[in-house]
Amino acid sequence: MKKKYNLFSTGIITLILLAACDKGFDKMNINPIALTAVEPAYQLNTTIVNSAPTYGNLSYETTIVKQMITPFSGQGSAANFNQDNRGVTSGNWTTFYRSIIKELTDVVAKTKDDASRTNLYNMARIWRAYAFMILTDTYGNVPYTEAGLGFLSGNTGPAYDTQEAIYTDILKELETASAALDASKPLVASDVLYGGDVAKWKRLGNSLLLRAAMRLSKVSPDKAKEYVAKAVTGGLMTSNKDNAMIRHTASFSNPVGSSLNGGQSAFFYLDKEFVDYLMVNNDPRLASIAVRYVGALSGANQVESRANRAVSVQIGMPQGYDNTTISADVADKKLASLWDYSQLDKTRMAALTAPSFLVTYAQTQLLLAEAAFRGWTTGAAATLYAEGIKAHMQQLADYGASSAVQDAAVTAYLAAHPLPAGKELEEINTQYWVASFLIGPEAFANFRRSGYPVLKPNPYPGSDLKTEPFIRRLTYTDAELNVNHDNVQKAIQSQGPDLLDTRIWWDKK
Repeated sequence: MKKKYNLFSTGIITLILLAACDKGFDKMNINPIALTAVEPAYQLNTTIVNSAPTYGNLSYETTIVKQMITPFSGQGSAANFNQDNRGVTSGNWTTFYRSIIKELTDVVAKTKDDASRTNLYNMARIWRAYAFMILTDTYGNVPYTEAGLGFLSGNTGPAYDTQEAIYTDILKELETASAALDASKPLVASDVLYGGDVAKWKRLGNSLLLRAAMRLSKVSPDKAKEYVAKAVTGGLMTSNKDNAMIRHTASFSNPVGSSLNGGQSAFFYLDKEFVDYLMVNNDPRLASIAVRYVGALSGANQVESRANRAVSVQIGMPQGYDNTTISADVADKKLASLWDYSQLDKTRMAALTAPSFLVTYAQTQLLLAEAAFRGWTTGAAATLYAEGIKAHMQQLADYGASSAVQDAAVTAYLAAHPLPAGKELEEINTQYWVASFLIGPEAFANFRRSGYPVLKPNPYPGSDLKTEPFIRRLTYTDAELNVNHDNVQKAIQSQGPDLLDTRIWWDKK
């Protein structure tokens, strides 16, 4: 009996000790310095900074529109050979869908019902619309209504929305979010674009609304006209001071500059058609963009002592070659080697601290010029066209004094290049092409929408294109095809084959 009593007593004591040990056990297992919540203003800034164009847009978008080119194959083979490299087509998906949209969806959810954060809420809506435009313009149908809800509702297999439905909602979001911004409410002074300036955010939102409206110029001109009017009424960007621009620092360097000053420094060159267009038109912007390392026999020879920035010596690299077959053009041009072609100057526009432009006053004025020509808004198309060119030339000063275009050169160019009658759409959108240099997703989107500039297809043999002379979209990622298979297949059935030459909804012939 005594033995049983001892066992019973021992058990009671053990339970008491265990209860005592459990008290505060949950707190003991929480890292006291780990983040349990993220400040939504910080999340918004992160998404803006991470929207800067990266190396990936050189491989596809910038190459498709024939602004830059690499002759080298391997892991980076992409638009230079019209090839479907899903390790590279995934770039915008990884950046915008997996990261930026997830963060912005969280910001919207956190701030939607908080009256003290109404401006942050509407800024996040505007930037979310911007991010979704890049996604849907790149791939076509993408998750939209159910996107970014994995952490909020556990939805890890979101359905895909049609691009038409996405644009319908983007237009509504941009219109209402821009109108709802209120300078009398608490500001977001830490925002990296405008320091909480609500008036500038309103102009950004309405300028994006104009951009989104013009995407519909072929598929729904009546709706395009309706929303152009709403954007103009809401108030557009008024100068380069309104540009949505990321100023890079040594702590967060320009992603394109990091690549072109690092392992990719000798790989990318300015495209022949881009260089030729600027040279033929005596465009002073070429002097701000290009450098040629004359006589270079290798990448190691591309040093400052060989650098020549004079417009007269620049020679763009043609498409249709790889690093072996390009030797024919090298010989024809009497160059020392393929490393002797013109490049984007990595000490100026591709410097580590060069700014990244995302949405600009120049682009906005050129879109407005097209809208005016179409009769969708008031104003003289020729005047707006000239203002767009002038704005982009003046914008280059933000890369540094050595990239600035002098006022006299701007005046001379505009006098020699008025908007020509009968070629308005071509000239406006060709200038949009120049004004969108290094903003690959936008240059690619507007090229497909407008059909301008008139470019020659990449003649490289062995192209993955079957029905189109140019790439019309990028393909879905292998990961998405695996983890969200059924929904991706529904999107493909709705949109068309998951190929580079499948046209998205607004991209009509």
